[in-house]
This record gives sequence, C-alpha cells and structure tokens, in this order.
Amino acid sequence: MTRNSNRTRTRMKHLGDGLVATYEEPVYRGSSRSSGVGTYLLQRAMPHLPPWLGVGGVGIAGTGAHLMWADSAAAGVGLTLSSVALTAATWWAGRSTSAQRRLHSAITVAAGSSWVTAAALAGPLAGPLPDVYLMGGAVAALSWNVRMALRTSDGTAGESGDKGLLAKVGLARAQIGAAKVEPNRVTASLALEPGEQTNDDVTKALGRLASALDVPTSAVRYQGDPDSARRGELVIVPEDMLRESVAWPGPSRPGGSIAEPLVIGRYDDGSPLVIWLPGDPAAKRNSTHLLIAGGTGSGKGETALNLQTEILSRRDVVMWFSDPKSFQDFRPLLPAYDWAVEGGAPTESMVEALREAVPARTRWLGAHGYRQWVPAAAAQQTSPAHSCRQDGSACGCSGMPFLVAWFEEAANTLRYMGDDAFTGIAQEARSAGISLIVSLQRPSYDQMSTSTRASLPSVIALGCDPRDEGFSLPEEVLASGAHPGAWGNRRPGYCYVVSPGIPEDRYASPGRGWHFPERVLPMLEVLADWAARNGATADPVTTEAAAGVVGKAYTDRKGSPAATPAAQEEDDMEHGSLVDPEDADIDPEADLPEPRDGDDAPIFGQDTGRKPGPEEGRRLFAEALEEFERNGQMIVGPKDFKEWWERNNLSRAWVSERLKEAYLEGRLKETGKTGRWRIVPALTPA
Repeated sequence: MTRNSNRTRTRMKHLGDGLVATYEEPVYRGSSRSSGVGTYLLQRAMPHLPPWLGVGGVGIAGTGAHLMWADSAAAGVGLTLSSVALTAATWWAGRSTSAQRRLHSAITVAAGSSWVTAAALAGPLAGPLPDVYLMGGAVAALSWNVRMALRTSDGTAGESGDKGLLAKVGLARAQIGAAKVEPNRVTASLALEPGEQTNDDVTKALGRLASALDVPTSAVRYQGDPDSARRGELVIVPEDMLRESVAWPGPSRPGGSIAEPLVIGRYDDGSPLVIWLPGDPAAKRNSTHLLIAGGTGSGKGETALNLQTEILSRRDVVMWFSDPKSFQDFRPLLPAYDWAVEGGAPTESMVEALREAVPARTRWLGAHGYRQWVPAAAAQQTSPAHSCRQDGSACGCSGMPFLVAWFEEAANTLRYMGDDAFTGIAQEARSAGISLIVSLQRPSYDQMSTSTRASLPSVIALGCDPRDEGFSLPEEVLASGAHPGAWGNRRPGYCYVVSPGIPEDRYASPGRGWHFPERVLPMLEVLADWAARNGATADPVTTEAAAGVVGKAYTDRKGSPAATPAAQEEDDMEHGSLVDPEDADIDPEADLPEPRDGDDAPIFGQDTGRKPGPEEGRRLFAEALEEFERNGQMIVGPKDFKEWWERNNLSRAWVSERLKEAYLEGRLKETGKTGRWRIVPALTPA
C-alpha cells in the first residue's frame, strides 16, 4: 500500500472491566479507494474474529478426535473427564472476574468440550450434532461479539464488568452509569450503595483504583455531587500528556482585554489551562486575588512568567511589581511594569500606596456607576450612564485600567512587615479593580495570617512537600484526588489551579505551564517594548493616591518621565542647581560660625561628643525626614535612624519622641505596623 496521506483514528483502550478510554492511532490511506475500504472493513472485523476461530477449532478438534478414538471406550471416558476438568478449570480461573463473565466463560467451554466428546465418539455428522454445531457455535460466537460490542460502546458499560473492577477497591456495591469518552479522558457517573457508602469512601479508594487500572495516582479523580452524599463523577486520564514540556507560544490575545481568559498552559487531557482575574457580572464571576505556592524547583518562576506575559500583553491593565530577588527572572519585562521595586522599604512604600489607592479607586468606580471593574471603566467615560456629573451628562473623565499588584517571594515582605501586611488590601481591593497576587514557597500560617490566606480565593498550587498540601489547596480538592506533594520538585511547572470561572471538576485536574527556553527571551523584550508603548498607563486617581502617600517613591519611579536622566538634567538646568542637595542652603560667602562649647571635645575614645541642643536636634530631625523623602523611602521607624542618631550623639529614645512629635504635627502618619510611620509628602497637606 502506498502511504501517500495520513490520518488518525480513535481507538478504545481498556482501563478495566467496563471502563475504556480513547487514543489516536495513525491510519495510512491507500492509493485506491477500494483497497482503503477493504482495509477498513478488515480492521473493524478483526477484533470480532477470535470467537469464530474458536468455533472452527472446536469442529476440527471433534473431527480429528473421531478419526483417532471412534472405537475406543477408554478414549470416551478420558474425553468426558477432560471436558469436566476443563470446565472446572475455567470456573476456577474466572474467580477474579465478574460473576457474569465467569458464568459465560464456563458455559461456553462446557458446551464446546461436550460437543467435541460427542463428535469423537459418534462422529461429527451423526444425528443432531451437525445442527448443534452450526446453530450452537454461531450463538456462542455471537454472544461473545455482543459482549465485546457492549464493553467498547460509548453507552452504559456492562454492570458485571464494573462490579469486577470496583470490587477490587472495596466498592463492590457501587454502580457506574453512562461513561463520557473524550480523547484521553473518561468521565463516568458513580452511584454508591444507599446507607452503606459515601463519597468519602471513593476518595479513600482512589489510590487503589489507580493501582487496579495501572495508571498514575494523579490520573484518577473523583468529584462528588454537592447535592448528594453518594453520587459523583469518576474521571480517569490514562496518558500523561504533560510529560513533555511545551515552549511558550507567545501571548494568547495580544492587545485584548484583561477581562478575557489568561491562557497559562494546558491540562493533562490537552485542553487549555486558563484563569481570570477581573469579575464578570454577566457570568456571575467574582474578581479574584491569587496565591502562587510551590517549593524550591517547582517552577514558580516560569509560572509567574506565563501569567505576567498574559497580563502585560493586554491593553487595559497596569502592574505594580515587587521582587526582593532584584528581578532575576523578570528583567526583560522591566519596561512593561508601571512600578517595580525590590524588597524592604521600597516594597513597604508600595503596600502603603496600595492601601491608599483602594478607597480612591472605589470612590471613582462608585461615582461613575460601576459596581465592580469592567473593561468599559478603562476607557474614557463618554456615556451618560457612567458619568460623575449631577446633571447626567457625559463627564469625559479618563478611564481607570485594572491594577495588578504582584508580590514575588512574598515571604520576604511578610517577614519585614508582619504576617498581616496584605490583609486589609486582600479584603477590600477586589471591588476597586485591583487583583493582589502573592507568590511564596510555603503559605503556612506562621508566615501568612489566616485572614490574608482566607482572602486569597484563587491558587496555583505547584509541587510541594506532602506535608504542605493543606496550606495550598482546599480540603475538598485534595479529597478529589489532587496531590501536589506527589510531584515535589521533580516535575517543574505541574500545577493545580483553583479559581472562579474554572469548573469545579477541573480543580483536581493537573496542568502544566509553558516552558521558557533561552530562545524565547527576545520575545519577552519585544512584549515589554510593546507594553511600554501601547499598554495602559496609570490613571489620574491611582497616580494621585500613590503620590499623595509616598511622593517621589512613586512619581520618580523607574520609567516615569520625572525620573528619566533627561528630565532630571532639564530640571537642574532650569533651577540652576548642580550641587549636592545637602549643600544647597550653604552660602559660600558667609563666615564660619563662632566656636561653641564642646566643639573641641574628642569624639573618639569618649562616651559622647557635642550634643545638639533641642532646637538644633529638631532641625536636624526635620532634615533627616526630608532626606528620606528625597531618596524615596516614605516608610520609616527608629531603626532607620540608627546611623543618624549615632552620628549626632543622640539615642533611640530621643528619636522615638521626635517621631511621635512629627506624627502629632502631621508630618508622619501611622501605618499598619506598630513602630513604622509614613512620611507625609512635604507638598501635600497633612
């Protein structure tokens, strides 16, 4: 046959009695139509030939036995005993199968061996033996053909086969209903014995069921019916399609809306792995925050790249990004971020700005008639239905893009700021068109407060220590067969995703993100350049809220016009200032001040040198606050002044008193953490 074109054919793979799956098998199309039809018919008929070959073998055996032992009484006794022994052996061998298959096999063997014995003694053509052979043999062969057709059909599987499989795992009285067969996925409804079995019995038996089917443990899942304690769906995926990693194919919807699904990989049956961040009133889907959890080597970095490339390729979203690892994995994307900071005090400033942005954005959305953020909120407000004017006319206000606040390696930030650093934001930000994304290795309660964890409804759970599974995934998802602890760091990128918009029966289905080899790095740079030129920019409301809280830490952020070297040089030339800010107030023509008491006292080898007086100390403290503000550090506490108070021969207690005074004067405001204060920008009213 000439192989001039190829196609695939769906074939059935038996997973156990009554359960089958499909797989694709290549079929070569012949050079002529007639030969192709003949090959097809032969391939369809071949699985049904063995019973007919068995009938033919019985006829040949009976004829040969007659020729050898027609006149031998001893042979007749031997054949009779052999017939009984073979039937008994068949019954014994079938003890591990279903009762129906065992009985069917024994009857078939007894009938065939009895006919051979009779034909050997009397002759195959004697009396009714030819009729019995032709009719009985055809019935026996057809009965097995019918059984095979019922086993491989798409309809209800035979009860006997199902019970044989379920009996092995302790669910003998359960009933498997109609099975839905898809490529590499079988979904079968399961009804348990009323009053005797519950859905918990199935979840406990999943490991044994996987063993009986000879598939990985993660290939068998069970989704209980929320309206019934004894009904659910059993899902079996016989082939791990995630074994081979797939390189990042590029953004799925460049220039689309952030409200469209974000494609971050694929499930083990080949279907796309998607997630949504904004809510959708029409679909009754809520906006969500996201937790990314996984141990070292589990693939958190590539998972983050999968999600970030999808986010940054959309037209109506901006991202604030904190990474204590100095953007080690994300440097090609730096131009695409609206605000990017490293860990420590800069991240603390970002958290404070985010807290202030939440109520400001909520007020704007409410004033324009939005109950939650939708794509229309990102465009200029030209509709009277979304106007902030009292007269009902279109207001023309600038739109408000969706805001993603991403905290990479968040354990570092939580140690610095406290385990409840994100609690208020997580509880309030969803209604403000903000999605909080927190990534860390182990989201245990000693690192993250229970209130924060409860406010992160979505999770991407990668491989982890088996003892940490309960920190990542809800208990009901683990009960359905999800086990990220089985992967550890051996299968980077494997994950479970729980999030609004994803069907619940998918929660326990493993997926895998795209792989980012070296050759795709130039594509990341192209994406970042596109986002910097064509993506959304921060809206006036968010900008004003952030600048009002942290001042230059936001307005002079990397990429901001105010922070570029050209803009800084232009500003210096305009104001004629090319000197160090600390020396800006020095008059080079003024005489040096008169010496004061203590100026000549040695400062080394002594407890103290000259201490500034009260007024001078307050002036120096005010200058220190101004210096912190110029450097973009808007969150301070006593520990930040350690070098300063040692230099000025002061004490921690003195600094703490000055901090309290500055708070009472309105120069500082409280933060969410005791002992930390936020500097009120000098040009912003207190």
